[in-house]
Amino acid sequence: MITALLIDDDKHLRKGMKSLLNRYASEITIIGEAESVKTGIIALEKYKPQVVFLDIHLSDGTGFDILEQVAKTNEKTTSHIVFITAHEQYALKAFKFSALDFLLKPVDPEELQKAVLKIKDAMEKNTSFAHIDLLLENIRKKVDNFKRIALSTSTGIHLFDISDIIRCEAQDNYTKFYIKDHKTLLISKTLKEYEELLTQHGFERIHQSHLINLAYLKSYIKNDGGYVIMSDNSNLPIAQRKKERLQELIKSF
Repeated sequence: MITALLIDDDKHLRKGMKSLLNRYASEITIIGEAESVKTGIIALEKYKPQVVFLDIHLSDGTGFDILEQVAKTNEKTTSHIVFITAHEQYALKAFKFSALDFLLKPVDPEELQKAVLKIKDAMEKNTSFAHIDLLLENIRKKVDNFKRIALSTSTGIHLFDISDIIRCEAQDNYTKFYIKDHKTLLISKTLKEYEELLTQHGFERIHQSHLINLAYLKSYIKNDGGYVIMSDNSNLPIAQRKKERLQELIKSF
C-alpha cells in the first residue's frame, strides 16, 4: 500500500481522482484530503503521506505555496509530489526542468498509471527530493531561462547546471548526456524532449542522434560529408539539412 494525500479545492475533482485511483492504481490509498493551502499544510503534517496529488490553483493560494511553507519550517519534503494542473505552459516547463511529475486536467487514466509507476520506481531507489527545491527556485524567479536541470536516472535524480552539458545523444528512446567533469548519464526520455527544453539555452540539433551545446563546439569540418569536433574530442556527423543552419550560427558567434 502507498499512502497518499489529495489536495484540490474542488470536491468533485477530488471524488473523481479517488475513483480513478481506485480503478487504475489500487495500490494507492488516499488517507487524507485538503482543499486549501492552510488545510493542506495541516494535512501534510498530520498524515505524512508517501505521495501528494497537488492541484496548482487552490482557494487561498497555490500548491507551490504549500511547498514553500514546508521549506520555511526547515523541513525537507519527504513526499513524492504529483501536480495536477490545467495546461499552463510556464508551470509545465518548470516541472520538466525539475523532473517532477504532473497530470493534466482532465486526468487521463494511462497518464495516471505512468505517474504511479514512476512513484514506485522512485520509492525503490530511495530518491532524494532535491528536485523539489529546484522547482521552487524556478517558480520563485518567474523566468523562462532556467539555469539548472534535474535528470532522473536508474540510480536517482541528479541536478546539473545547464551550461555544463556538452552534448546529448539519442539511443533509441533514451538520451545519453555528456556533462563536463562528470560521467555520462542515460535518461529514459527521447532526444526530442530535451531538444524542446534546451534549444533556447544555446543547444542545436545537428543530426537525428545529436544535440550539441554550441559553447563546446571546437571545429566545423566540411570534408568527409561534414562533421563537428566538440570539446570532449568527439566527432559528430551533421545532417545535410542542418549544415546551412549550423554555418549561419557559427558566423554569428
